[in-house]
Amino acid sequence: MRHPLEGSLSPPLTARQWRLIDARGEIMDRPPDQLNFSHTVLCQVGMPRKATPERSFERTNGNKSLLVEAGRLWNGLSWIDQPLPYGAIPRLVMVHVSTEAVRTRSRVIDVGESMRQFLLQLGLHGTGGPRGGYTALRKQLQALAACRMTLGMTLGDRVSTIDAKPIKRFDAWIGCGGNGLHDGSQRSLWPGELELSEDFFDTLTQHAVPLDYRALAALKHSALALDIYTWLAHRLPRVHSHQGTKVSWANLKNQFGQDYARSKDFKKAFRHALKQAHHVYPDAKLQEVIGGLLLKPSQAPVRRTHILIEPTK
Repeated sequence: MRHPLEGSLSPPLTARQWRLIDARGEIMDRPPDQLNFSHTVLCQVGMPRKATPERSFERTNGNKSLLVEAGRLWNGLSWIDQPLPYGAIPRLVMVHVSTEAVRTRSRVIDVGESMRQFLLQLGLHGTGGPRGGYTALRKQLQALAACRMTLGMTLGDRVSTIDAKPIKRFDAWIGCGGNGLHDGSQRSLWPGELELSEDFFDTLTQHAVPLDYRALAALKHSALALDIYTWLAHRLPRVHSHQGTKVSWANLKNQFGQDYARSKDFKKAFRHALKQAHHVYPDAKLQEVIGGLLLKPSQAPVRRTHILIEPTK
């Protein structure tokens, strides 16, 4: 009997599909042995998914908005322009540092001296091979450290604009390949320690969304699937009507599909990514209806509704 991810005339399942299957089995079998967290704004509006020459990026969804502006880093010799962070890596990096901040109750995050260690923590050790993975991760970390994020939130009748850089300090050693050695031709940065901005940390402690790390690891290949999973993790537990809440294709494209010129291309990509996200969120109750998606009351992917954390001094 074929697995639901495998069509009747499909070729054998790929390693990626088996990863999704294994993750679903673990998720259904037992709760996670650790929690991951993301900021509620980043669950509703994601960073760029593709490389762009633009120096700023903004997305709005309902009462939440995100503005990301590219910045520069000092490498010991000069100020170097950094691109906007994009793709799956900065999403997973932000989950990782947010999780560490919640876990340790500290704005200072020890990233570690080894690139390999950090890749393993993020489940990215197979991304493009060791060197490709290291290079991509380092570049995205630098882009994140340099960028400025501004969060817009409306809570009741209060409108807040939060300057949430989010990384205030970026301590790095200069080296190459993760071993601290110079290559004689270029200087590259790898962080030993990050410090989250106070504004970002404060709002994170109030608006952290718990996520299942096994689902994130299974979806690490797709920024769109990660965005859909984190959105569902935040949105579905907040649906209270038994009739459900409908989200139109127009709203979904505005939230997730601004990279697509044609609606039919977006719908094809969204359905594919949604299938993967739903696969590792078994409790998600939703269905496609005429004109969009119907979201129904669902258990959160992680059975935890209160996150208590002491503010920094």
